[in-house]
Amino acid sequence: MLWVLDVHAKTVVACVIKKGRKEIRTFATMTEDLLQLGDWLTSEGCTHVAIESTGVYWKPVFNLLEGTVEVILVNAQHIKAVPGRKTDVRDCEWLADLLRQGLLRSSFIPPREIRELRELTRYRQTLLREHAAVANRLQKLLESGNIKLGQVASDVLGLSGRLMLQALAEGEQDGRKLAELAQGKLKNKKDALRHALVGRLTQVQRWVLGATRAKGTFLAAKYYRLVKRMGKKKALVAVAHGRLRVVYQLLHRRVGYTDLGSEYVTHHQVEQQRQRLVQKLQALGVEVTLEEVGQAA
Repeated sequence: MLWVLDVHAKTVVACVIKKGRKEIRTFATMTEDLLQLGDWLTSEGCTHVAIESTGVYWKPVFNLLEGTVEVILVNAQHIKAVPGRKTDVRDCEWLADLLRQGLLRSSFIPPREIRELRELTRYRQTLLREHAAVANRLQKLLESGNIKLGQVASDVLGLSGRLMLQALAEGEQDGRKLAELAQGKLKNKKDALRHALVGRLTQVQRWVLGATRAKGTFLAAKYYRLVKRMGKKKALVAVAHGRLRVVYQLLHRRVGYTDLGSEYVTHHQVEQQRQRLVQKLQALGVEVTLEEVGQAA
C-alpha cells in the first residue's frame, strides 16, 4: 500500500494506492485536521508515506507523523528533474506513481534534537544580524552629525553607549557631561569621549535617534495591544498605517508631534469597552448611570 501527501499552505492532499486503485482525500492544515489525517493513515495500516518538501509547510505534517510511520521527504527539485507529464495530472497522483516506480529519493532529515538545535542557532544568528544592522544605522546617523562615538567605544550599543545616545537624543550637547556617562573600562577614555561626542546633530537626527530608543510610547503600546490578536506582521502594518495618518495630520495642520504615552491606549480601550457595555444595556431597556468606584467610596 503506497501513500503520498502533497502539502500546501492550506491543504494536504493524500493519495493512497490500494490493489491498483487510487483514493484521494483532502485535509486542511489546522492541527485538528492533521490529527484526523494521522488517524486515517493509522486506520488504513499505513507504514510508509512520501511528502514533497515545499517550503516549511511539510514540517508540521512531518512532526505529526514522525515515529508513527516511515516518512520519505522528497526534494521538489529532484521531482522536477524526473521525466514525465507532471502538469497533466494532479501532483499527489504523480508523486504516487513515482513512488510506485521507485523513482523518489528521500532527503536527509536530522533527528529532532538536531532540528531544535538548528532553530536555536539560526534564531541567534538572526538576532545578531538585526543587532548589527541597528548598530550600523546608528553609526551612520552619528557620523552624519560628526559624532565619533564608534571610534572610541567598541560597542555603541553597550551600557555606556546607550546612556550617551539617550542623552544626545534629549538634546545634550556638552561633551564633558556626555563623557561622564561612561561606565566600566570606558571611564578611562573620558578625554577621548569628550572630543568624540562634540558634534552637530540636527533636530531631525535627534528625533530619529530618540524613535530608536524611546519606550512607553503611544505607538509601542498600540503595537503590543494589536499583536496579541493579529500577530506581529499585521500589527506592524497597522501601526505603520497609523503613523502615516499621524504624519499626514501633522503636515496638514502644521503642528508638532506630541506623544500621547502608553497609558492613553489603555485608557482609551477602557472607555470604548464602557461605551459598548452601556449601549448593550440600553438596548435591553436598562437605564445606566456610570459612577467611578473612587467617587462612590
